[in-house]
Amino acid sequence: MNSKHTPSRRDFLKSAGAAAAGFSIVPRHVLGGAMFTAPSDEITRAVIGVGGMGRGHLGYPGARTVAICDVDRKRLEETLERLDEGVDGYRDFREVLARDDVDVVHIATPPHWHGIISAEAARAGKDIWCEKPMTRTIGEGRKVVEAVQQNGVMFRLNTWFRFRADFYGFGSTVHPIKKLVKSGMLGWPLTVTIGQATGFDFKFQWSGHTDLIPEPVPEELDYDFWLGPAPYKPYHPHRTHSTFRGYWDYDGGGLGDMGQHYLDPVQYLLEKDATSPVTVEVDAPQQHYDAAGEWRRIEMTYEDGCKIILDAVNTGSDIPYIEGPEGKLYRGFRSDIPDIKRKVAALPDPEPQEPDFYKAVRTRRKFPLNEANGHRSCTIVNLGVIALRLGRGFSYDPVREESPGDEAVNRLIHQPMRSPWYI
Repeated sequence: MNSKHTPSRRDFLKSAGAAAAGFSIVPRHVLGGAMFTAPSDEITRAVIGVGGMGRGHLGYPGARTVAICDVDRKRLEETLERLDEGVDGYRDFREVLARDDVDVVHIATPPHWHGIISAEAARAGKDIWCEKPMTRTIGEGRKVVEAVQQNGVMFRLNTWFRFRADFYGFGSTVHPIKKLVKSGMLGWPLTVTIGQATGFDFKFQWSGHTDLIPEPVPEELDYDFWLGPAPYKPYHPHRTHSTFRGYWDYDGGGLGDMGQHYLDPVQYLLEKDATSPVTVEVDAPQQHYDAAGEWRRIEMTYEDGCKIILDAVNTGSDIPYIEGPEGKLYRGFRSDIPDIKRKVAALPDPEPQEPDFYKAVRTRRKFPLNEANGHRSCTIVNLGVIALRLGRGFSYDPVREESPGDEAVNRLIHQPMRSPWYI
């Protein structure tokens, strides 16, 4: 079905339960849509998922919102009440993608939906602004990269720290740190430690509960559609909406929530945007099969010896953020290298990056944080999640994007989806 129906604000579509195979979406460039519009023309957007993060996407300047979508009817109605007339409400994201007047799709659903919706949006010819983590599994991320590149659409991931905003605990953007690393003053290889001592919080309050007692599904929530590709589990409110992050089926706890914010700049700083670590080690208590819990340390090593340490227990001020054989950099841009700030200020600036996604949409110039490097920084998050779930380390091939000979790891890289959903 290729739906052309445009409902009013009160006329919500009732097709949430339609089978995935029941839709055939025509890309907008085939219809003469916005992929080739003049730069002066208005950009339109749809926001899929209008919880806390989704409502934030409604305020981003540069585009006019024409549609929103959510499987929770009450949440959808409440959001529509806050918007201008002319914004249409949907319960099924596929109806949004079938519209030929939507240029950009903002995806603010739980992460277990990111891969499917991103890939389908790409095939529909929509440009994509996706929340972090980019995908819940490495295999889904690979398929999103392929769909975006095969269909020539623009993609951005919603974390800002490689190009804008003060980086955690440093009182500056990442650019001075990038200059320091590139100068070689710290030596090579480098070890980057991400934890409370260096300004980062893995938010263990996002841990799941292991004693959930099933409850009736609220009338306004299409819980089967909310689950979508995730395995069926009886409804409990803690599984959904703002607390879904605590369950492996939908996200990866605090690591899934904050990891890409913290790790994407590291990929940029170390110039690892085209690769991934080759070994992963973990120190954590046995994790519950369903609910994400607390952990102590995850260590990942690249082929050249650079390391990323995720440290969830140590505090204080004596642990460097970046350490090399020639020097150390601490939170607050302190260093054992004398006069570090003046020396860094005198270094050449890194290549500028355009932080405006809608400008990238108009110019068709690739966004600095796109499907390719976003997939690589999300891979680090998912490697950590795999190690936690298995309770052990493993090796990883960043070219083949699998663990050589380790079927337990590879099953978590390529997790099956509940029928009828697939990428």
